[in-house]
Amino acid sequence: MTASSGPYKRPSKKVSDSSLVSTYLMRPEDANPAGNVYGGSIMKLLDGLAAAVAARHSRANAVTASIDRMDFLKPVYVGDLLVLKAAVNCVGETSMEIGVRIEAENMRTGVVTHTAPCQLTFVALGEDGKPEIVPDIIPETEEEKRRYEEAIQRRNERLEAQKAE
Repeated sequence: MTASSGPYKRPSKKVSDSSLVSTYLMRPEDANPAGNVYGGSIMKLLDGLAAAVAARHSRANAVTASIDRMDFLKPVYVGDLLVLKAAVNCVGETSMEIGVRIEAENMRTGVVTHTAPCQLTFVALGEDGKPEIVPDIIPETEEEKRRYEEAIQRRNERLEAQKAE
């Protein structure tokens, strides 16, 4: 269940080899006067974490190529602990889809809310600034395998949409 293709055998890495979790305490400067954290503040944080996962996986400079639709399911407030969980969902030859799960933990009650999911596509760049081949992934857990299959489906849908344009 890997994405390797072509006449060569590229190296493979486990999904867990590059996964990261990061937390941020949401502060007043991240929010509007009513205390709701700006979506853009959250998007900046998740893009940075996803970039770190992509660079960790590829061991190359990784740049954001696209961010899939992002719907905020629940609000995040000042004082919440924002928890971002990021992992490689699947890879192409030079690109990687990174999935990020966004959660908000109310620091007083301990209640954790799933705030939003997001998928970002990154391209690995070599020293010459051109796309370079990335290692394949090995999804091991049932959740990793599910995310891999869903990512393949999203990739096929994106390719079909590009053809239609």
